[in-house]
Amino acid sequence: MNFQRGRAQEQPEINLIPMIDVLLVILIFLMITTTYSKYSGLDINLPTADAQQAQEQANEINVAVNVQGDVMVNKSAVGARDIEAISLALKRAAGGAKDPVVVISADAKATHQSVIDVMEAAQQAGLSHISFAIQNTGR
Repeated sequence: MNFQRGRAQEQPEINLIPMIDVLLVILIFLMITTTYSKYSGLDINLPTADAQQAQEQANEINVAVNVQGDVMVNKSAVGARDIEAISLALKRAAGGAKDPVVVISADAKATHQSVIDVMEAAQQAGLSHISFAIQNTGR
């Protein structure tokens, strides 16, 4: 006995729109939280050497900068910290040497500005060869 004679039976259907919405939200979440590796620098393997420390050359000018920013040129103190005084001391230390090398030995906690001042003074003195001394870590 069919009491619903005139009524057609509805077919059950799955509504896909909410499922698509949920999948899009999950996809957006994964795209936002995924980290992409970007390297902004170069991957460089530096060469190593077990050579002995080079002997001090006669045409080197040793400049020491301490934590307070005081400058010493060839173990003699420069009276002032300004660039002109350092440049004058570097010119005196260079004397008549041909292409002397300025070796800057700065304390690890010395200000960056004091080292830049020494480099600028070397440039004003006409000394273009600058090197930095480091402490050997014993590796």
